[in-house]
Amino acid sequence: MPLLKIRNIETYYGPIMAIKGVSLDVEEGSIVTILGANGAGKTTILKTISGVMDPEKGSIEFLGQSIEGLAPDKIVRMGISHVPEGREVFEELTVKENLIMGAYLRNDRAEIRQDLKTMYNYFPVLGERTAQQAGSLSGGEQQMLAIGRALMSRPKLLLLDEPSLGLSPILMQEIFQIIKRINSEQKTSMLIVEQNALMALTLAQHGYVLELGRIVLEDSCKELMENEDIKEFYLGVKEESIRGTKRWKRKKKWR
Repeated sequence: MPLLKIRNIETYYGPIMAIKGVSLDVEEGSIVTILGANGAGKTTILKTISGVMDPEKGSIEFLGQSIEGLAPDKIVRMGISHVPEGREVFEELTVKENLIMGAYLRNDRAEIRQDLKTMYNYFPVLGERTAQQAGSLSGGEQQMLAIGRALMSRPKLLLLDEPSLGLSPILMQEIFQIIKRINSEQKTSMLIVEQNALMALTLAQHGYVLELGRIVLEDSCKELMENEDIKEFYLGVKEESIRGTKRWKRKKKWR
């Protein structure tokens, strides 16, 4: 059974259907990525999973339990943490205070202190700036803080929305290396929305391509990187021809 199982969800912004019958799985311990152009609905999927938005139709199961329509704090308590696009750190609070805010549903103080040390191990720059206001950090440091804050709830599933947005290539590489390390050491499953398709496909094991609110392609990342359409539209590799008359060829279908 998948850790996260989504079937046929539809989510609206007012009268506009932003997500159109989306189905996807995240296996325990895996990293899954969602690719798509701006406005395709990637962020809406993450918001629907984390309870920020409610789906009109469809089902979302986490650890075999239905979670669609639950309040965000209950979803966090169940084991899902969301790192939103734009980081959204508490700018007036210190680095340490931001991290502790990530553990607001916990009362095991000794283990919270230990987890703070773990975050400083993953992100040494945060340890150096523990008493500094979050609003004074660089963009890359704020991204590290947002990820660390989400991890303080000890999630089983981490939702990451554009973790490389606005970062230099060097910082981008550093963030993705840390994400990979966390997945390996903490066994934290991850669902990542990312504009940098090459980085996302290199990091993840499985991927979905979203277009105008619909999943149009899904496969292993290894296979997606060999797909001519992915090379053409996401990796910037021009092919002499694109196979078939349709833009996408599905390699797998939902049973």
